[in-house]
Amino acid sequence: MVRLIAQTVVELIANAIGLIVAALLLPGFTLSVASFFIAVAIFSAARVILAPLVFKLSLKYARALTGGIALVSTFVGLLVTTWLSTGIAITGASTWVIATLVVWVFGVVAMLLLPLVVFKKTLAARPTPTMPTIR
Repeated sequence: MVRLIAQTVVELIANAIGLIVAALLLPGFTLSVASFFIAVAIFSAARVILAPLVFKLSLKYARALTGGIALVSTFVGLLVTTWLSTGIAITGASTWVIATLVVWVFGVVAMLLLPLVVFKKTLAARPTPTMPTIR
């Protein structure tokens, strides 16, 4: 249970970082401060729900998409978030493509680095495995 909560927190923070970076880098991507948390929650929920669905559909109809499931689910997550929330507005086809890439890349990097930062004390408290000595 604790692991699920930790993964959820890391996922939410990583998605927030990806959305913030996209808003800072792309002029056609606006992120409202007032509804930021709602937009992050909707985007995260959409990705969690849609990723398995997109994977199943790609296996059935378009095997070439199987490798890009994360990108497709990021794009669809952005699409759903713009529909359901006033917190994100994306204008222009090129902004949609670049925003998908930016949110995905920075989300992945954050997912890799956040556990090292957020759970530093927990990782430091773990006993280090010792190598057996050969005599």
